[in-house]
Formats: sequence, C-alpha cells, structure tokens
Amino acid sequence: MRAALVIAAKDLSQRIRDRSAILLGLVAPLGLALIFSAIIPSGTESFDVKVGLLDDDGGPITAPFVDEVLPAVTADGIMAVTDYGDLPALESDVEAGSQNAGYVFPAGFSDDILTAQGGTVRLLGNVDSSISTQIAQAVLESYLSEVDAIGIAVGSALLSGATDVDDITAKAAATPAAVTLADTEAANRELDITTFFSAGMAVFFLFFTVQFGVSSLLEERFYGTLPRLLGAPINRWAIIGGKALTSFVLGIVSMIVLAVGTTVLIGAEWGNPVGVLILMIAGVMSALGIMAVVAVISKTPEQAANWQAIVAVALGLLGGTFFPLSQGPRLLALFSKLTPHAWFLQGLGDLSAGDGLEVVITPTLAMLAFFVVTIALAVVFGRKRVLAP
Repeated sequence: MRAALVIAAKDLSQRIRDRSAILLGLVAPLGLALIFSAIIPSGTESFDVKVGLLDDDGGPITAPFVDEVLPAVTADGIMAVTDYGDLPALESDVEAGSQNAGYVFPAGFSDDILTAQGGTVRLLGNVDSSISTQIAQAVLESYLSEVDAIGIAVGSALLSGATDVDDITAKAAATPAAVTLADTEAANRELDITTFFSAGMAVFFLFFTVQFGVSSLLEERFYGTLPRLLGAPINRWAIIGGKALTSFVLGIVSMIVLAVGTTVLIGAEWGNPVGVLILMIAGVMSALGIMAVVAVISKTPEQAANWQAIVAVALGLLGGTFFPLSQGPRLLALFSKLTPHAWFLQGLGDLSAGDGLEVVITPTLAMLAFFVVTIALAVVFGRKRVLAP
C-alpha cells in the first residue's frame, strides 16, 4: 500500500508541475462551461405577462373570469393584471408596451350571451409581445370555451321547455368538467442549461484527465523505467494500484473543483452534495477503466493518447455532453446508455429534481458496471502486454 501511495504521489507531482492535468482537468472544462452557458439561452427564465383589464360589463358571465380566473393565474405567477377605467388609456398602454395585452369586455356582454345573441370580447396585443399576447389569448380562450359550453347547455334546456334561465345557468356552471388536466411528474428530468453544460464539460474532460495516470504505465515501459520498478522489491499490483490511484485522484479532484467553481461563478445547481459525490466517484471509476483498456492495448504513449482522445470524444458526443439528448433522435437516446456520460447526466438530472439519494442508485450501478468490465479487460491485457518481462 505504501509503495502505491509513493508511486501515485510521484505521478501527481509530475502532472502538477507540467500543468497538463490542470489545463485538461480544470481550465478547459470550466472555460467551455462558462462560454456555453453564456451564449446559449436557457429558455427557462421567468417573465411577467402584463395584462390590462377593462370590464364595462360587470355581469354574471364576466364575473367568474374577473374574480376567479385572473386571480388564479396571477397567484401562479403567469401574469400581472391591471384594472382600467376607460378604453383609450388601455389602448395607449398596450401600444406603448407598458402592458403586453389587454382584455376588453363591452357593456351588455353578459346579457348578449344569456339571450343567445352572442357577445364579442376584444383582446389587445402589443406587436413586440407576441408570446405574452398568445398566453393572454390562451387564458381567455380557455374561459370562453366554458362559456360556450354553458350557452349550449342553457339553449338545450330552453328548447326542452325550461323557463328559469338563471337556475339553468347556475346549474350548468356548477357541473364539473367531463375531462380535467392533471399535473404529472415527467419520468425524465433535465438539468437547466447552466448546470447541464457544467456537468457535461466536467464528465467530458474527465476522460482526458484520468488518462494521465493509466497512460503513465505505458510511458514507464516505453522510456525504460518500468523494468527498474519491476526489479524493485515492489508488488506488481502496487505499481498498477499507484497508477490507478493517480487517475482517480486527478479525476475526483477535477470534478469537485468544477462543481464548486461552476456553482459559485455561474450558479449551476448540481443537487444533493452526497448524491453528486457518489455519481462523481462512479463516473471517475468508469472513465478510469475505459481509458485503462485503451492504454494497455496501445503500443506507444503517442498511440495511446490518440486512441484515448478518439474514444473520449466519441463517447462524449454519444453520451450527450454537448446537447441535451431530448433534442436528438430517439435512437441516439437509446445508444447513449452505452456511455457512462449519459448515466452520469441522468443521475444529476434526477437528483436536481429534489428527490432522495435513491435516484442515483441505477446510474451509479450502471457506471460501476462499466468499471468492472473494462478494468477486468485492462488487467488481462496489461498483464500480457505491459507488465510482461
């Protein structure tokens, strides 16, 4: 154990001195995360829909919309409603942009509806606030569809011989909807854009970072220093363990520093620290195993570096580190499960939703499976090609 620690300390000192691990493990991913999060809009920023209301009717048809619907959407933060007393003031504010849209209920609107003459509601919209106007329109249309349903019910009752319009209207309004929309939690959660690129760049460059430790074993053999290690009173597994420990330390330190750095600098939200640390450890181990396989089947350090770069980039692209997998073809999302990157990001996405630590179990086990399989292959090939006399 002591020999492995000495070997790891020597390799870590070397990587810190030549700054290669710092550049690939910290500077590059942090820089790209900052750039991507700055130039790509999140699409999740909240905005206020400012709507003016002019109710010249004040009748039984407009009352539920004014007293119930609008306060409800206001409480949900969907829009802010301002009452107006005259039409010119509302039109002027909508045109100027101080209000995104405006509702105008004319006098006699309720009477026209109740007497089956048909009423007209005006929706004013600012030309530069198309999205806000569409939201205001959707709220109004949703309510008017209920009014139409009540009108149809009242008309049918009157045709059947009923005479009490007020009673029929009240009963129709109180009748529950045949179909209601329920809130359902999505099965797949996605990180906000800042956290996504922070985590994506961290796990992408993780594979470049861990290669320093596992590739150094090949460098020792290529440059003739490995025979001296093998000739020393050191167990061969201590040599392998020291190189693996170097990779693990470089990987976990880079991930932790990036998580803290992106949280402080750009407001990334990684989730429960314990769950994040579990995912990081599993991610580092899976990267270590994959890079170890590539290293031991290579003939020279240069060949290993080239192949490892190709593998790292290919797995990173397939794993969805540069764009959310939900934006790509469904087939890509299925194949992404063949990469540790996708499992790492999935675990973070579930964790960021506020669930307990149990959500990281499946992604962690998946990444550990990558480690077990690849490290076994690395040991088999490494024993024959690297540590052989």
